[in-house]
Amino acid sequence: MMTTEGAPRIAILGGGIGGLAASAFLRDKGFGCDLYEQATALTEVGAGLVIAPNAARLLRRLGVLDRFIERAVQMETGWEFRRWENGAVLSAENLGEGCIRLYGEHTYTVHRAHLLNALRSAVPEHSIHLGKRCVSVEFEGDQAVLRFEDGETVRPDILIGADGVHSCVRSAIVGPTQTRESGICAFRGLVPAERAPDFAKRRAQTLWIGPDHHLVHYPVSGEEYVNLVAFAPAGANSVESWTATATVDELLDEFAGWDPRLVELIRAADTPGRWALLDREPLDHWNRGNATLLGDAAHPMFPFFAQGAAQAIEDGAVLALCLAADPGNPTAALRRYEELRRPRTARLQEVSRGRSHINHLPDGPEQQARDLAYSQADPLKANGWIYEYDPEAAVSAST
Repeated sequence: MMTTEGAPRIAILGGGIGGLAASAFLRDKGFGCDLYEQATALTEVGAGLVIAPNAARLLRRLGVLDRFIERAVQMETGWEFRRWENGAVLSAENLGEGCIRLYGEHTYTVHRAHLLNALRSAVPEHSIHLGKRCVSVEFEGDQAVLRFEDGETVRPDILIGADGVHSCVRSAIVGPTQTRESGICAFRGLVPAERAPDFAKRRAQTLWIGPDHHLVHYPVSGEEYVNLVAFAPAGANSVESWTATATVDELLDEFAGWDPRLVELIRAADTPGRWALLDREPLDHWNRGNATLLGDAAHPMFPFFAQGAAQAIEDGAVLALCLAADPGNPTAALRRYEELRRPRTARLQEVSRGRSHINHLPDGPEQQARDLAYSQADPLKANGWIYEYDPEAAVSAST
C-alpha cells in the first residue's frame, strides 16, 4: 500500500457509496487510503435514491455538490402520501423553501450511478484498485489481514469494511449475524420520461400506500427517467439480490385494482428488479482491533426513510473527523466513531422497520387514524433529527 511517511496505512474494502465517501473524507483530512473493489468497473447497480439535506450538506463540504447536481433533480414536493385506490393526497411537504429554511440545503433525487460519479471525483484514481476480490478477512491478534483472489495479502494499519450487506469484514469482526425474513419484497425499475404519465414527472417524491403494499416514484437522471420502487408481500422466489429480475406483469399483478394512473406508470417500466428485504437487528458493536464497519456493512436498514446512502456518507465524515482528532491512536479513534454512530443508525434502523407496518395497513379504523395523523403532521419538521445532523458538531460535542 502507498502511504505517506508516518501516516497510517488505511484500506477500504468496497467501492460503493460508503467506501468512496469514506475515501473522500479521509483524503480531505490529509489521509491517504487504498480502496479495493471486487468489480472490474465502478458502476452502481440499482436505480434511484433520495439525498436529503443531511447528505447534501456533506457533498457540499466535499466540494462535489456541483458535480452531483449536474444530474440530480431538486425536489419541490417530498413525502407526498397518496391513497392507493384513488390517489387522494394524505400529506405533502413543501420542499421548495422548507428545506433551505430549516436545514440549509435542498433535497434531491438521483440515480445511484451519478452519486457514485460525484463521490469518485474526490478520490484519486491511483488509490482505487478494481478487480480485487477479497477471499478472506482474518485477525492476527488485533491486526486485520486481507487476502485477495489474485494472491495479494494486505495488512493495513486501519481496515474499513464498506463491503455491503453481505460484508466479509463484518463476519470477521462480529461473526455470523442473524437475519429474519421480513415478508416483504421490493421491485425497482426505471420509466423513460417520454413513456411516463405527466403526474409522475413532477419534482415530487410520491408514496402510494395501501394494504400490504406501497410504491414510491420520483424523477432521476436529469429528469430523463422516473424511478419507481414498490413493496409487496415476498414470494418464494424472492432473494436478497440487486441483480434478480421480475416481469412487468408480475408487478402489475401486485397492484391490480390500484389507481389507474399508477397502473399506467407501472406498465411503462423497463424490466424491474426484485429482491427480498431481510431484517437485521442493530449490531451491539462493529469494531475489532484495527478494523471497523460503515454503511450497509454496519447498519443495513429498510429503505422506508430513504437514508441508507445518507447514513453511509455520514459514517465516512464522522470516521475521518475521529481519526483526524486522534491520528496517533487509531484504535481509540475507531472506538469513538462507533460510539458516535451506533445510536443514531440503530434508531434509523428501528424507525424504518416500523414504517413497513404503518405503510401497509389494511383499510379500516387503524388506517383511517394513520391517514388523519398524516394529514395533520409536518414530516419535514418531524424528521428534523435526521436532516439537521452535522458530523462536525457531533464530534465536537463528544470531546
